[in-house]
Amino acid sequence: RCVALGVRLEFQREVGDLAAYADADLLVGADGVNSVVRGRHAGEFQPHVDWRPNKFVWLGTTFPFDAFTFLFKESEHGLWRVHAYRYDASTSTFILETTEPTWRRAGLDQADEDRTLAFVERLFADELRGHRLLKNRSLWRSFPTVKNAAWHHKNIVLLGDAAHTAHFSIGSGTKLAIEDAIALARALQRGGEVEKALADYEEDRRPEVERLQRAAQVSLAWFEEMERYHGRLEPIQFAMSLLTRGLRATHENLKTPDSGFVPEVDRWFAGRAELQACAPVVGARTPPPMFTPFRLREMVLSNRVVVSPMCQYSAEDGTPNDWHLVNLGSRAVGGAALVMAEMTDVSREGRITPGCTGMYRPEHQAAWKRIVDFVHAASAARVALQLAHAGRKGSTRRLWEGMDEPLPDGNWPLVSASALPYFPHSQVPKAMDRSDMDTVREQFVRAARMAEQAGFDMLELHMAHGYLLASFISPLTNVRRDEYGGTLENRARYPLEVFDAVRAVWPAAKPMSGKISATHWAEGGFDADDAVGFGRRLREHGCDIITVSTGQTVPDQKPVYGRLYQTRYSDRIRHEADVPTMTVGNIASYDDVNSILSAGRAGLCVLAPGHLY
Repeated sequence: RCVALGVRLEFQREVGDLAAYADADLLVGADGVNSVVRGRHAGEFQPHVDWRPNKFVWLGTTFPFDAFTFLFKESEHGLWRVHAYRYDASTSTFILETTEPTWRRAGLDQADEDRTLAFVERLFADELRGHRLLKNRSLWRSFPTVKNAAWHHKNIVLLGDAAHTAHFSIGSGTKLAIEDAIALARALQRGGEVEKALADYEEDRRPEVERLQRAAQVSLAWFEEMERYHGRLEPIQFAMSLLTRGLRATHENLKTPDSGFVPEVDRWFAGRAELQACAPVVGARTPPPMFTPFRLREMVLSNRVVVSPMCQYSAEDGTPNDWHLVNLGSRAVGGAALVMAEMTDVSREGRITPGCTGMYRPEHQAAWKRIVDFVHAASAARVALQLAHAGRKGSTRRLWEGMDEPLPDGNWPLVSASALPYFPHSQVPKAMDRSDMDTVREQFVRAARMAEQAGFDMLELHMAHGYLLASFISPLTNVRRDEYGGTLENRARYPLEVFDAVRAVWPAAKPMSGKISATHWAEGGFDADDAVGFGRRLREHGCDIITVSTGQTVPDQKPVYGRLYQTRYSDRIRHEADVPTMTVGNIASYDDVNSILSAGRAGLCVLAPGHLY
């Protein structure tokens, strides 16, 4: 085709100096991960290369795999993963990946190509069935995730791996490059100035590439961290976790390539649910995971859907009213198994806004009891109360008047872990002393007792989003130098003290949860390792389930949004802290719920706008 079009092909010619092409109408940098073109114009393209921790080697084999195949194998050195697929009638690609510690324990950091081949052939002798491995500059490497702020500069343009990389586990590198080339050709064929065509090309291609890069990053992370799943998940759920890791394959669309697999997953999941809940799965047919029961202490939920606590800012001096009755009652009648009442504050000074609900006056208890009684009488739903203190984020306007902005007048005094305002122009809170801590702890205890009298089935302590308890946990909002600051153990001390005090007065048969921000989306803040550590502490203190949210701790956060963007944190905490989790955040459909549950990423799914759908 190139010859027919008059293209002159040259091979075996390395390009190091771009000056020879200075008079070209167009210079296409399709020169791969280590792009010379990108490197020569780094100031204009502004590349960012994220070198990943795992090690991999690219091999071939004469074994003809009949489909894209993943192999997982444990040796005395650790866990190995293979990505294999046939690329012609008799030859396959065979990519071996592992963690750096496993790679070093096997001595492969000192291995040449021949020694690598010999090691891998021994390790996978059963799977290769006598076939040999092939080498071609098969050196151990780390995968680079390449991104560029710009893909073009004047008459120079990048495509393929020079512009962006997608992890080999989703097999899209060549596909992306060819699609780039097609989009570039179309942009040029429309005529006009070259620079304008290159801008059109980038505008057209970047959204699709970034979507695939996000999927590839999720897939990459799954393989980097799969030690948490291997041996912990039963094989069928391990397979579901693998297949749905990048969010493109789901519980629903997996039925198309394999009509038998998803029903088998559903039967397995329903059987496990019956054992966990000590309750039968309802119905003649096996339901999808969304409609299986779940037990927390003596509370049995009829399904896995939870209504997210959504602040309505419509209370009258802390007292919920008919608006709250209709809002929560309609969600309960709509079929959700658990309805979470909005963040409810334990004192007047603990409110976010003048419109927030409270649980500190007899009128509050009576008003909440009316709502709880309606939910219990009109539906099978259980109802939970989320208790909180706004801390430094209090005394602010209602959402539609300016989120987190301080009231123009009528402010009340604020307390927090440290005397740090939320915005520079916000009120400066008082750094709590021991007397303040005692007072607030007893306010939580009083609210818990009132919640029991109101008939709530479950309590959740809000330890997320920068509110009072969260302000102790975060190193960004806690700069104390006493026993409540510094290390995570110290920062967790007061929130756990409050949790213990509430758990002591809350009935033993009723569950308690804690809501945390698993990352603060800010440098120096809480990270996933901290979240796992705090999750373990909550479990040890009697927390039955953790609601895993993120962010809203500091105003300069840089969140990475997307579909199910918080679920990966739930997944990690559930497996590494060994505690049930509720996941929340951009869960849009029943298919999302079924995919999350069947893959073992959470025990319950918390939806807000999704209930309208």
